[in-house]
Amino acid sequence: MRNPTEYITALLGLSTALASASPIATEKARRDASSQGFNPFPLDNGFPNPDSKETDQIQQQALGTLPNGPVPDNISGEGLFNLQIIALNEIFEVAFFTELLYNVTNNVTGYEVEQADKREFIIRTLTAVQAQEELHALNANGALQHFGHAPIQPCKYKFPVNDLDSAIKLANTFTSVVLGTLQDVVEVFAQMGDTALTRSIASVIGQEGEQEGWYRFFQGKVPSELPFLTTATRDLAFNALNQSFFVPGSCPNIDTIPARTFEPLTLLTSSVDSNTTSLQFSFVLTRGISEDNLKLVYINQQNVPIVEDFDAVKVEGDTVTIQAAFPYAQNEMNGLTIAVLAHGDQDSLTDANAVSDHTKFGPALIIVN
Repeated sequence: MRNPTEYITALLGLSTALASASPIATEKARRDASSQGFNPFPLDNGFPNPDSKETDQIQQQALGTLPNGPVPDNISGEGLFNLQIIALNEIFEVAFFTELLYNVTNNVTGYEVEQADKREFIIRTLTAVQAQEELHALNANGALQHFGHAPIQPCKYKFPVNDLDSAIKLANTFTSVVLGTLQDVVEVFAQMGDTALTRSIASVIGQEGEQEGWYRFFQGKVPSELPFLTTATRDLAFNALNQSFFVPGSCPNIDTIPARTFEPLTLLTSSVDSNTTSLQFSFVLTRGISEDNLKLVYINQQNVPIVEDFDAVKVEGDTVTIQAAFPYAQNEMNGLTIAVLAHGDQDSLTDANAVSDHTKFGPALIIVN
């Protein structure tokens, strides 16, 4: 074990490890996701490479501190993959909440909140969340540096939202994916012998769950989504981020992350609820991927994946539109459902890891209730 002071020193040393972006003050950063992408970094507090004084400022806004306990001297390769996925996601979240906080604070059209006390509470909440995500990112990137690996650098981002309600709904969706992915992270740490890192990740799962409850409450939903939250995998999370939020070619060292990449699967059904019995999706046929034995697979809660046949209802060029059953009633498919097209059958696609290993298209994300 290394001395905690060495770990904090490594965290603060990120300033020399991260490539410097041109200084862009937060309040002057672009607030709309244009074709050029949104990149507010470095923030006014120095993130993603704050000095010690700036780190203190972030911690005050986050209502707490970076962990200062000892960390192990060694980590497995899979453990490094865990840290890379966490850092990639947390930096994305910092960018998202930076934009959202700016929009609410400055009454950007679509983000106005007329009730003064409600607006003040939302700003106070988002200020804490933004800073907490900054600490999550610094913790993961600091650990990567501690283990002798390059920290993950920011991308340029695109956020498909234009008002407060759609932004909170999107935060609800990607936080559900995070909560599922961190289950995978903890299991991998344990399997690889990196058990010293599991406790801090478990604490983050709880923190993200607190956020999720507020996003759901904001939408008039029961704050606690499910008795057992939907699981996910690192590869599914990587593709959800990369396909939906990253401007292609803008991520400086994303290629160092050993994630499998999938082709997109687009959910076409505009509204899904407890009365929905079938769904439509589309995908683009890609050379090298066999159509034989492709199944639509749903991952929901902690249950065995649901494997469905599908019908091709339209083919236009290389784009295929399919329809498949959505067996909500038989399976109480509330909360997050992750849909993919995978090679296999019910006997081979027995858990989330097996589904992820055989996925060719996806993920499409569905939230019910």
